[in-house]
Amino acid sequence: MGNASFLLPLMVVVLLHNFVATLSLESLNITTDQLALLALKAHVSHDPQNLLATNWSTTASVCNWIGITCGSRHHRVTALNLSGMNLTGIIPPQLGNLSFLAWFNIQYNSFHGVLPTELTNLRRLKYVNFANNSFNGEIPSWFDSFTQLQSLFLHTNNFSGAIPTSLGSLSKLEELVLYKNDLKGQIPIAIGNLSNLKSLYLNDNQLSGHLPFAIFDHLPKLRHLDLGFNYLSGRLPTSLFKCQNLETLILKANSFKGSVPLQIGNLTRLKWLYFNGNNLTGESVDGNREFDFA
Repeated sequence: MGNASFLLPLMVVVLLHNFVATLSLESLNITTDQLALLALKAHVSHDPQNLLATNWSTTASVCNWIGITCGSRHHRVTALNLSGMNLTGIIPPQLGNLSFLAWFNIQYNSFHGVLPTELTNLRRLKYVNFANNSFNGEIPSWFDSFTQLQSLFLHTNNFSGAIPTSLGSLSKLEELVLYKNDLKGQIPIAIGNLSNLKSLYLNDNQLSGHLPFAIFDHLPKLRHLDLGFNYLSGRLPTSLFKCQNLETLILKANSFKGSVPLQIGNLTRLKWLYFNGNNLTGESVDGNREFDFA
């Protein structure tokens, strides 16, 4: 009886301690997120609608700030959506502290500069959209840190250099959209490792060289492919015509040569096909569809 009367208050003390510790940890974590977002606010030099200036205030909960979504379980920031706010600024390294972030959308703004390496801490990212900004420098090779990534939109920026081979390790990637940058060099064969890829847009860059022969061997889910307006050359790899789910195939305005393989008839789901502006020869008739490659 005496032991029981002693253990009961002890258990209450332990439970209270754990409860207070949990509350303190949650408070500390959301404070970390708040500080990261306030650092972003401080690095925004132009906010024409005063969206962050008036809304991102320490007097309100971070989870109620415009563009912010918090998870119900951990009460941490899981989504940052500043799309179309006409903001000008740079991305500070503190954003790498948003360790629960899964959705990162800042498209249609005027963010510029290079991306800080601290973003590698965002291991939960599934969706990244930095499109229609003014980022420059090379596309970071450390994007392969985002092992959960399903969508990567970097189009309409000023990225230069080669497409990182490391992108080929993003096994869950479904959308890779890099058009309208200043990318050079060959398309890495590692892109062919992205077996879940559905959309690949590399058009309007300065990519050159031949398409790797086997690059399309393991892309069975590919539906949209646009390589137009580059400097690609050589013959079309027959592996391309294994992608039987293709609906969009755009290779126009390159320097491809030779005859189009008869296997193009395998692409029965094609809706959009543009091969013009190359040195390809031949015609292919498939049912009611006639493709002219001249």
